[in-house]
Amino acid sequence: MDNNNILGTVLAGGKSQRFGEDKSQINLANKLLIDYVLSEIIDQFNEILIVSNNSIKFNKSKNITIIEDYKKGLGPLGGVLSAMKWNKINKKNYQWIATFPVDTPFFKKEILKDFIQKINLEESDLFFIKSNDKRHNIFGLWSVTLLEKLEKDLDKGERKVELWANNVGVKIINMNFSNSDPFFNINTKEDLEKARELLKND
Repeated sequence: MDNNNILGTVLAGGKSQRFGEDKSQINLANKLLIDYVLSEIIDQFNEILIVSNNSIKFNKSKNITIIEDYKKGLGPLGGVLSAMKWNKINKKNYQWIATFPVDTPFFKKEILKDFIQKINLEESDLFFIKSNDKRHNIFGLWSVTLLEKLEKDLDKGERKVELWANNVGVKIINMNFSNSDPFFNINTKEDLEKARELLKND
């Protein structure tokens, strides 16, 4: 698969209700949380979108664009729709949207490369990663041909990523890791403390 056909997208539009503040702006070992994932994907795509409804800081780069949700309050699926709409409106011609959460500081670019290598594009229009028996619904590769169906289903009230993905025939790519979990994500202050400890011991 040619990465030139993929628009990298960081979904940072969540309300971070469990955490109590915008997670993307957390300082973790003298680095903003959003910059962990950005530093891993910055050289993997020609362009990267950040979907956020807040005024946020991040390491600026000429290939990063920040946009707001096309329609607010629709959750992660709304963020995906926003990226697809941006791609279409700006006549960018990307065929796929690769999505990443903002709160996974241990994700590495090697996982992305492995994920893309394992994909057979003829099998589905949507691919998610599953590791050690846990499915990761925000680490995905979405065909832009899903735009109309996604927008229609969101207008009908669909919000659950897993249910929607199952309905469109998502293909799961299995990956296994014997050491620490690269998909560990920060949802609470306790998770943040755990991440700090993991980084100390890394």
